[in-house]
Amino acid sequence: MANTPQAKKRIRRNERRAEVNGARVGRIRTFVKKVEAALASGDKAAATAALQQVQPELQRGVAKGVLHRNTASRKFSRLTKRLASLA
Repeated sequence: MANTPQAKKRIRRNERRAEVNGARVGRIRTFVKKVEAALASGDKAAATAALQQVQPELQRGVAKGVLHRNTASRKFSRLTKRLASLA
């Protein structure tokens, strides 16, 4: 258990950050699932629209530090590739 006031403060701060970051990651996952659902249904127009919404969300996750830059790039690349193969 933390003994110093600073260590106690860090614990409080880390809990708040974990909650916020968890919500951010969850939001990104939701957008990715929308694209995957559209791809699975074969609806190219919906998949394209959903993919355009995913890209800024992934970049925001990178900017906020909840996703690694390469992870976001990999996810976007794979989704784009699947969309291209739908045609």
